[in-house]
Amino acid sequence: MPVVLRESGFRFYFYSMEGNEPPHVHVDKGGASAKYWLEPIRIASNRNYGPTELRRISQILFEHQTELLGQWHEYFDS
Repeated sequence: MPVVLRESGFRFYFYSMEGNEPPHVHVDKGGASAKYWLEPIRIASNRNYGPTELRRISQILFEHQTELLGQWHEYFDS
């Protein structure tokens, strides 16, 4: 489960066995968790995040989209 980014208390990571799905990241903070598709950026699932936190996560993902996609392809395409 490689962690690919930490920002604003959020932990962004991949699950090692999910390379058969489109590029995405999981995001945890406290007891909350979400899954976001990276192309285009949109929420796939949410557990316990409120609207403000979801907007912040989306903002972080837009800022780091190119980097995260690169890390996805480097990890799963090798």
